[in-house]
Amino acid sequence: MAIKDEYRDTILMYRLGDFYEMFFDDALLASRELELTLTGRNCGLEERAPMCGVPHHSVDQYIVRLVSNGHKVAVCEQMEDPAEAKGIVKREITRIYTPGTLDIEGAGTGNENVYIASVCFSEELTALAVADITTGEFSVYEFDTEAGSHDRLMNEISVLGIRELVISADAAPVIEASLSDHMMDIYLDPVDDSFYRYQACRDVLMSHFGVTSLIPLDMESREEMVSAAGSLLMYLRETQKSEPGQIREISIRQTDGLMHLDRATMRNLELLETIYDHDIRGSLLGVIGKTRTAMGGRLLRAWLREPLTDAGEINTRLDAVEALKNEPVISNNISNSLKYVYDFQRLTARVATGRADARDLTALKKTIAQLPDIKEELGSFDAAALKDINSSIGDFGALYTMIDRALTDDPPQTITDGGIIRPGYSKELDDLKESIKDAKAWIAGLEASEKERTGIKTLKVGYNKVFGYYIDVSKGMTDKVPDDYIRKQTLVNNERYITPELKEKEDLVLTAEAKINKIEYEEFRKLRSAVEPYIPALQAASAAVASLDVFISFAKTASDNNYVKPVVDSGDIIDIKSGRHPAVEQMIGAGMFVSNDTYMDMKDRSMLIITGPNMSGKSTYMRQTAVIVLMAQIGCFVPATAAHIGVVDRIFTRIGASDNLSYGQSTFYIEMSELAGILRNASSRSLVILDEIGRGTSTFDGLSIAWATAEYLAKPEHRVRTMFATHYHELTDLASECEGICNLSVAAAEDGNDVVFLHNILEGPASKSYGIHVARIAGIPESIRNAAKHKLNELESGQSAHTHNSEESSEQLSFMTDDMKKEAENADAERYRKLSAKLSNMDINRMTPVAAMVALQELIEEVNDN
Repeated sequence: MAIKDEYRDTILMYRLGDFYEMFFDDALLASRELELTLTGRNCGLEERAPMCGVPHHSVDQYIVRLVSNGHKVAVCEQMEDPAEAKGIVKREITRIYTPGTLDIEGAGTGNENVYIASVCFSEELTALAVADITTGEFSVYEFDTEAGSHDRLMNEISVLGIRELVISADAAPVIEASLSDHMMDIYLDPVDDSFYRYQACRDVLMSHFGVTSLIPLDMESREEMVSAAGSLLMYLRETQKSEPGQIREISIRQTDGLMHLDRATMRNLELLETIYDHDIRGSLLGVIGKTRTAMGGRLLRAWLREPLTDAGEINTRLDAVEALKNEPVISNNISNSLKYVYDFQRLTARVATGRADARDLTALKKTIAQLPDIKEELGSFDAAALKDINSSIGDFGALYTMIDRALTDDPPQTITDGGIIRPGYSKELDDLKESIKDAKAWIAGLEASEKERTGIKTLKVGYNKVFGYYIDVSKGMTDKVPDDYIRKQTLVNNERYITPELKEKEDLVLTAEAKINKIEYEEFRKLRSAVEPYIPALQAASAAVASLDVFISFAKTASDNNYVKPVVDSGDIIDIKSGRHPAVEQMIGAGMFVSNDTYMDMKDRSMLIITGPNMSGKSTYMRQTAVIVLMAQIGCFVPATAAHIGVVDRIFTRIGASDNLSYGQSTFYIEMSELAGILRNASSRSLVILDEIGRGTSTFDGLSIAWATAEYLAKPEHRVRTMFATHYHELTDLASECEGICNLSVAAAEDGNDVVFLHNILEGPASKSYGIHVARIAGIPESIRNAAKHKLNELESGQSAHTHNSEESSEQLSFMTDDMKKEAENADAERYRKLSAKLSNMDINRMTPVAAMVALQELIEEVNDN
């Protein structure tokens, strides 16, 4: 109860012998979550304490389930031998598991990072420290705090896939509200404000990294950054109950050379998963993700989240991919070697924290056995990135020999039960094992000799941890038991015996085996400690192998799918010949996808207004352009016959929106919020994809907003490379009014009442919508379609019943008296006066586009309310 009182926010797993038990509310919760049988235990209270437990040898799988469901689990171990303890066995919390510190093997995080973050913000700056204890990554960076919002912070948390956010208790309500506003569900862990005190954070950073000031860490005078990083280190110490030794360095994350993608763009472009079923298949990752190692898989995800914006670095990657693509035999040899490379980034982290077992070190040995062959194959390349990789993979021959000499080829996972040290490694061990060889042989032959001596054919010799060795005789044969048998245990159908000689041999064997296991454990710990000096070199090698794995994945993807190397420079031209959408192409089959060209620049074709019917391919065309740009900027070949990409600093997308009524956010609100973010953050080097702006409100409102947005993005002072798909045909008039705007449309062929969408992009605006034809394809009943055709004809001819101007059709029955009419007229006049005053006070030349939209929406709502 005292331990639980100290860790109230956790589920306490309390070691009792061979089980971890949970009591009271913890037991009630765990029994539901883990589907365990709930029992009880006398505890001095009027009622028995609810209790449930799990076997110690399988506790990991239960911890994973609890933590994955958003719970915090504290593991309490027995710290002394119960046989030697006086009174209650001493116990301590040895580890706290949380969603951001779950490093248990088999937790299903192989290709994904397990990121935990801590945030510290002031009025001017927000600092975010991010760590992955499973790999040893640790970085921190800062950005401007947005007045009145934490949009940038929320976006960073979402894009990086942060699993747990540590925050000071004082700031927790604000961050919790922001998470709710952004519809994000991550584990939030408020901690005492003392975790964020600058001096304490400064001290812990200097202590951990062995420096006497913050200057070597490049964090001098960066208070928010120091507090974020220091608080995270303190939190990791608290949960790990040890120094996080796998964290050997801290990097100040520079975002200048990286493309900053927002949540909407990552979702809309389906970079890591599909929008609707959250599946990798159908996403860009599903196409180019051919990595062989978990490390490579994690790095590829990181590159997709943050493409490069430096043309030189991009071309360095592209050159590496080209070199590997041009040498398929060598690439295949390296790929085959990578099949046998374990996740030694995480293995190394386990060594650093003292949690590696004998199987981990064996996996490390098998991994470093592959590295010489990989280095030899890399030696034939001149590409700078491949040369850097080669030089980063060190010589681990001595480490291989050390592990190989010490450990058996197939050691057990438990390092305290023996069987892990190879014969010949320790003379003391070998002598002990030799000393009990005769006794073990005697015990092994005892069953046969006793059957012959006693004539009891069902006699068996067995062993268990509680009673040791025994001779088992069925009840019906006990009359044949010799006089020298001593009864040891009575069962329902059997009697168990021991003989003086068997007891003597048992004492010899068990005493020696206990000593053997203890020595083996100590020898293993020495071996694990001897691996620690290799950690920095192993971490460097694992990072290099991860990069190589991604490059080979890109090269294989390019070869398999006929991708080309793009020309990437710092110009403003985007010129794609016969571009294809990588994921759609794979889903519909090779040769079926209709390719299209794209050309944009900042002078004559900065904005492409695309019209055409639904289902004709407008959205796919825009998405494929954005995806091709992004692929080029991560260093991947692209699906086209040629591509020239002027580096893009950011990609913005406004494609679709779903109502979220539970959060009070409508389609139109989401649409305007995302558009506002684009207009606020897009620069002259950005690429903007807009699909059907304004469709979430009335026709005239929507058209007005779409028109104003297009005009704004085409003006020289705001010009951004933009693709704008719309059903507002009126927008096509902008091409003749604004420099840089061009019209495109999607080709369609009519055959009687049928229409075939050709998916070709043509110069010029679309002539028809074909909306009713799309309704037929979607399965709308014929009667409704016929009524729609009739109404369409009326509208197009201007003969709609609602446009008749005859006095007869416009007369309506009135229930208002003359006084009521006069009162209404006065009220209308007053409302008109107020609206006029508001409009007169607006200076549109000084208003931002976002402010203008907000003002327009307020006026619309005021009119509609009245």
